[in-house]
Amino acid sequence: MIKGCKICGISDPDTLNFIINHSYPPDFIGFICNYPKSPRYVETSKLKQILDVNKNKCKFVAILVKPNIEILEEIKSLPFDYYQLYDCTPDEIKIIKQKYQKKIITALTIKDKSDVLMYKSFVDVTDVYLFDSKGYEKSHSFDHKLIKNIKLNKELMLAGNIKFDDNLKNYEKIANYLDLSGGLETSGLKDTSKIDIFLNNFNKLKNET
Repeated sequence: MIKGCKICGISDPDTLNFIINHSYPPDFIGFICNYPKSPRYVETSKLKQILDVNKNKCKFVAILVKPNIEILEEIKSLPFDYYQLYDCTPDEIKIIKQKYQKKIITALTIKDKSDVLMYKSFVDVTDVYLFDSKGYEKSHSFDHKLIKNIKLNKELMLAGNIKFDDNLKNYEKIANYLDLSGGLETSGLKDTSKIDIFLNNFNKLKNET
């Protein structure tokens, strides 16, 4: 059952303020902290300025690809509620979780069934599983049937080329949370009109279930 949503790849204060102050804000807002290949990447100095806001009901998520100690120390005082970690081992995640006292979204990039089954290795260190495509900074998709019948003891977040105007009922039986980034953009930039449509549609879905 879908409980909430996440908007990822926010990189400017105007878009952030629009989202935070929306009538139906998302549960999570994600910021790319250490992956310069992404056009949505935000340097730490800029992050400090952007994140100096009232979060209202939203939780802030630091998106980190195999982070080193330097970036972890740089962002430790920023108002992140979750760290979303790519390409980390369970032992690495355990150390990060214990040292920085953050909840963890373990991101698994999926191509086939063997990628899905990797979730079993992260049971003890994960608060939320994110099943994403192999695209990283690109909005690729994967076959959602691969995760349709797995039984998790943690919440499941789904990403990978989900569009702002998709029929959200298609995801009801797959995920607890939907995660959108590129699907909310026009010409590579976040589009507040698409964000508005998505958040309004998402609210309608929640009220129906």
